[in-house]
Amino acid sequence: MLFKEAHNKFLNYLEVIKNKSPRTVEQYDRHLNKFQTFIFDKKLDINTFNVSDINLEISENFRSYLYEKNRSISIKTANAYMITLRSFLKFLEKKWYNSLSATAIDLIKAEERHVEFLNEEELERLFNSPDTKTIIWTRDLAIMECVYSTWLRISELTALNISDINLRRREFAVRWKWRKVRVVYLTKHSAKLIEDYIEKRNDHMSPLFIRHNIKKEHIDMLEDEKVRLTRFFITNMVKKYAQKAFILKNISAHTLRHSFATTLLSNWADLRAIQEMLWHASITTTQVYTHVTNKKLKDVHSKFFK
Repeated sequence: MLFKEAHNKFLNYLEVIKNKSPRTVEQYDRHLNKFQTFIFDKKLDINTFNVSDINLEISENFRSYLYEKNRSISIKTANAYMITLRSFLKFLEKKWYNSLSATAIDLIKAEERHVEFLNEEELERLFNSPDTKTIIWTRDLAIMECVYSTWLRISELTALNISDINLRRREFAVRWKWRKVRVVYLTKHSAKLIEDYIEKRNDHMSPLFIRHNIKKEHIDMLEDEKVRLTRFFITNMVKKYAQKAFILKNISAHTLRHSFATTLLSNWADLRAIQEMLWHASITTTQVYTHVTNKKLKDVHSKFFK
């Protein structure tokens, strides 16, 4: 089968059979397009290139090609491209198309993942840094408290509309991994902060959190997506308040999600329960947070074994 044809069949398989999200399908498509560009650059005719032409030498040359085109590429990113290629080869094998075995492709061993998090004292300083007298600071504090206490991903937070949240019940539903939906619960404090922020607003916009650098006479002419906050904005906002609170760690908005997990672990929450709350597909992903328990385990051991 021609590579181009198999490429399209694979994307259709991901979307229809595997029920992958549009974002995931787009990533696989982008990676295979990069492989297609590599084939073209190697002076091979992509219009006649067959999946049976994929061999170990070509796959390893593709990995080298990624580094040639971008010397600063991380191991994680390079591995992501090779994982896509392996998934593509597994699909070919499942459909009985002759090609390289997916097991022939090895991944580069990456360094153990380390997550940055804030301890209780740093979190207190961060949350005390905004001055909630203004609507912007009221919004920013509500965002930070919401991310920390609900373990939301930033993309989930930015997608929220006011109508999504039931402040009386302190809960809302978010779409996760494309068609899956989960219910998220607000703390009394974070619900109160969101309520205070909404009360201070005087607009017709649907997004829960919006930008406020808009002249009042122009706001009625804007659409929702023009005022909705972005992941980039929220990450920079958290960095700004971290600097104001004299927190020297290089943090992002996602650091608050990490801090939620480490706070639970440091208070002896069950790892499986944390996995469920963070909606990690694998317990291995959640185990990256267990570094915070090392000192506590040592303290417990020292208490009973002098």
